[in-house]
Amino acid sequence: MLNKKYGRVKFACYASNLTMSVVGNLSPLLFLTFRSQYGLSYSLLGLLVLINFSTQLSVDLLFSFFSHKFNIKRTVRLMPIFAIVGLLIFAFVPFFFPKSAFLGLAVGTVIFSASSGLGEVLISPLIAAIPSKNPDREMSKVHSIYAWGVVAVVIIATLFITIFGAENWHWLVMVCLIFPLSAAILFSSAEIPHMEVAQKVSGVLSFLKNKAVWTCILAIFLGGAAECTMAQWASGYLEQALGISKIYGDIFGVALFSATLGAGRSLYAKIGKNTSRALLMGGIGAAVCYLICAITPFAIAGLLACAFTGFCVSMLWPGSLLVASDRFPNGGVVIFALMASGGDLGASVAPQLVGIITDFALNNQATISLAASLSLAPEQLGMKLGMLVGALFPLLSIPIYFSFWKKDRKTKKAISDRKK
Repeated sequence: MLNKKYGRVKFACYASNLTMSVVGNLSPLLFLTFRSQYGLSYSLLGLLVLINFSTQLSVDLLFSFFSHKFNIKRTVRLMPIFAIVGLLIFAFVPFFFPKSAFLGLAVGTVIFSASSGLGEVLISPLIAAIPSKNPDREMSKVHSIYAWGVVAVVIIATLFITIFGAENWHWLVMVCLIFPLSAAILFSSAEIPHMEVAQKVSGVLSFLKNKAVWTCILAIFLGGAAECTMAQWASGYLEQALGISKIYGDIFGVALFSATLGAGRSLYAKIGKNTSRALLMGGIGAAVCYLICAITPFAIAGLLACAFTGFCVSMLWPGSLLVASDRFPNGGVVIFALMASGGDLGASVAPQLVGIITDFALNNQATISLAASLSLAPEQLGMKLGMLVGALFPLLSIPIYFSFWKKDRKTKKAISDRKK
């Protein structure tokens, strides 16, 4: 009975996560198209990513402190509408902003990113609020939908551009409207469960005084940085740093990254038990993959490392959420909003840093000379340096995930000892 009652809202959440996969990944797939058609620098392209996640971060923080001021059910239903409006503005850039393309792209990005920010704050607690025998696996499942949505976006985008040409990219954006439209229709008639919110700002401040909350936020900050850096720059890295053609780089690199991301989350949804161990192994694996991408001279090795990064980072974001919700079971929307803030901050800073590093390499005589001595183009060296910096985020996450794992082991041992 419960499954039937909340079935529509679960499918609406799935459609919303598919929308988030469009919002977060379609623009990076078009980076080189925007560069060639509108002359945008790598820093401006990275700035689009920063705008995306900074907007999401702003929404996260707004909900963290003032969730009690919102009509939650109405906000849930409005969420996909923002995505529809933002994507429409994005698609109209060639018609209304041909000479100021970045402005149009930025405005569209702000609006559909607000929808994505609402999704990060509301989808996870929505799923958590639905009665379930295994809420951890339900949480992993809804996050796996996002990853499989990225696979679909990459394949659809690659095939569309190959068949119809990059100059028609705006029609691709129109095609992707099917996801938020579906979410809007489903939410309009769905039964939305009650979600707890803090009744006043002081309730949020009490969370922020807890060191364990900040540890969880730092964990998702580093996990979000590790996931989104590769997700946002894999396409450009494979094409510019490794010389792999866009169609093969996107399908066998970006899509495979997303497929392994989805596979990792789906696998955990089926058989996962130990979240902290999954986080620790994922952090170690991601660091190794980033380092391979940074130093390998072999295209196939870089492509495989890029793809396998998806599996390694698959549980870093949802796993951090699971750890936080387990440690703060009465946190409601607030703890999810605070965690989303940390994740989005990491997803904002890290990809932008890669863009800055790449532009620096292109304009610095020392790096240009170093690139020549290594028989690399400046863009190749810049991308590799960016990946090297990207490796810092999973490396820094390892001690935090190790502390989670160590604490879980102590807890399980104490429970086992009491039973004896």
